[in-house]
Amino acid sequence: MTAAGDAEGRTREVENLRAVYQSLQQPQAPVEARSGQAKKVAAGAAGAGLLFVLGKAKFLGLLAGVLKFKTLATMLISIGAYAIEWGWLFALGFVLLIFVHEMGHAVAMRIEGIPAGPPVFIPFVGAFVAMQGQPRDAAVEARVAMAGPVVGSLAAWAVLGAGLELEQRLLVALGHTGILLNLFNLVPVPPLDGGRIAGAFTRTYWLIGYAVGITALLVTGSPILLLVLVVGLFMLVRRWRDPMPGYDSLPRRQRTLIALAYAALVIGLVGTLSLHG
Repeated sequence: MTAAGDAEGRTREVENLRAVYQSLQQPQAPVEARSGQAKKVAAGAAGAGLLFVLGKAKFLGLLAGVLKFKTLATMLISIGAYAIEWGWLFALGFVLLIFVHEMGHAVAMRIEGIPAGPPVFIPFVGAFVAMQGQPRDAAVEARVAMAGPVVGSLAAWAVLGAGLELEQRLLVALGHTGILLNLFNLVPVPPLDGGRIAGAFTRTYWLIGYAVGITALLVTGSPILLLVLVVGLFMLVRRWRDPMPGYDSLPRRQRTLIALAYAALVIGLVGTLSLHG
């Protein structure tokens, strides 16, 4: 074979290889196009599904999320504030005990048919659940007020018991702190829980509560306690000046049961303060 013939043969081989290569590449373009189209269809379907769900929910889920965020945000702020003084673990446990206490009020309001706002935490003050309706009478108000300390005390006792059983000083300290927290709330001075409870069986306890509160204020100089006494005084004056007809008219038996439940809870809390293991 001559050199010219050899060169011509190689040229044909190169052209044949190029044709084969191009034939192999051409079918892949539609596959890639179909893959891209499939991804776009899937993305569109997912978007349509999301819009459908949001439309059906009518943004109720978003509103609920905002309310939960309000509680969660104030809880986190309180944990951070308490952690500066007492450390993260104690701060977390303390805020959770307050949360349990407030949820007792929230559940009781729901049972009594009273609209309630979400729990809101205020560092170094505590927390509250806004009552967005008026109780039917003093007995309903007392039951709602009692629910917080009852549930909160059960939680505090559980933590204290676990701490004593496991010999964990942190849990013991948290349990005692929870007990003191609920005892403080049971002082018979509005707007504390004890003031709302005592109003259902006798207003004389309000005078006793103020005597206790003023004595504690002189000893501790607590600005929070001063605020409670001032706010409570305005509430008492308004309640005496503008009484609601029939609001405080409770049967003697009902008053007695409320008083016994209140006394039993106070005695139980005082009795467990001395448990240290």
